[in-house]
Amino acid sequence: MSDAATERASAPTTSATSATSATSATSATPATQATAAPSSGTPGSPDGRAIWDELTGQSEAVALLAAASSPRATARDAAGTALAHSWLITGPPGSGRSNLAYAFATALLSDGTSEGDAATARQVAARSHPDLGVLATERVIIAIDEVRALVTSSQYSPSVGRYRVMVVEDADRMTERTSNLLLKALEEPPERTIWILCAPSEADLIPTIRSRVRSVRLRIPSVEDVAALIQRRDGVDATTATRAAREAQSHIGMAHRLATDAEARERRSRTLELALGIRSVGDAVRAAAAMLELAGQDAKAFTVQRDADERERALRSLGVQEGGSIPPQLRAQIRQLEEDQKRRATRSLRDGIDRILVDLMSLHRDVLLHQLGADLPQVNEAIAPRIAEAAGAGSAAASLAVLDAVGVARRRIDGNVSPALALEAMLVSITRTRQAGRA
Repeated sequence: MSDAATERASAPTTSATSATSATSATSATPATQATAAPSSGTPGSPDGRAIWDELTGQSEAVALLAAASSPRATARDAAGTALAHSWLITGPPGSGRSNLAYAFATALLSDGTSEGDAATARQVAARSHPDLGVLATERVIIAIDEVRALVTSSQYSPSVGRYRVMVVEDADRMTERTSNLLLKALEEPPERTIWILCAPSEADLIPTIRSRVRSVRLRIPSVEDVAALIQRRDGVDATTATRAAREAQSHIGMAHRLATDAEARERRSRTLELALGIRSVGDAVRAAAAMLELAGQDAKAFTVQRDADERERALRSLGVQEGGSIPPQLRAQIRQLEEDQKRRATRSLRDGIDRILVDLMSLHRDVLLHQLGADLPQVNEAIAPRIAEAAGAGSAAASLAVLDAVGVARRRIDGNVSPALALEAMLVSITRTRQAGRA
């Protein structure tokens, strides 16, 4: 699961061109930028420490990038080598790859003064800085045209900052052909252009790109670190923040959502109840349908209002009055927007299903730990009695087989197997495994 599978629960960026695209490939001109995303922090001191405030549990990565981007630094970074033109930020889902990328971009574009850093942070958060280029897809695959546009933009000289910074989120979603196009830009970058790529792991990119970038690896932050961030940033109480961080398995975006969205918490609880209530193959088939419906509800909660707002903004920008007919010469742009929204809905549904599968893995992991007598924290402490009951009804071997079945389902869906069929096959397999374990 990529960073969109990854930062799936984070507030997403909107399209770079409001009337035409659900993928932003921008050169950071105000006329074409995505709407504001959550800021990575508002710098309030000349050294820019607050730029990195949204990062938690990543002190080594922050120290490295802060030193490399310091306006007072020479052309050599903390490791004593020339400042790299291309960086790759990798880490597990929810570790904060995109947040770190934009914090690094903010630091590179800042002038080291309190006022300048604050202004730059606001522009980067709004994706409107003239020296920032962004490719943030909401599709399953990054289109080659978006990369081509960003590569062209990267050739321009900085207009106000020290560097021109190009950020590619979800770089793992590039095909080999698209990756080779980007490779050419990484091989011969302009002197003052910095590329920042984000991906779950180095293995998700082609070897030739890996050889051209400097890697920064993030770790999974602790539950305590994520809970502290949620408390500070979202103003929730300690108990809610800790439970959200634990159930999100330290995924920062998902923890935010569970802490602030009661419906998201209810959908997650319903998923676990469905899984625990399966007693027969018939139950498994019905539970698969119900889980698919829950994933659809999750996707709709994420996209319906946003789609309507995007359409309204697009029509307004094209000069079409509310309720008015769309002139023939503008219909192609609106159709393109609608097609992009459909692609986003497809990805949102896949993301919702993957979240369900991750939650099921956490459930059966807790069951296995109980069966093994392991003295480790449970992800789903809130339903500890139900977990103990499930553990007593099966064996550790059966629980391991169940975890394998969930992993197979995730791989099948990644391979474009119908999510409905993959869910159904998984739950039927789990049911038969449990029945065999009790026989």
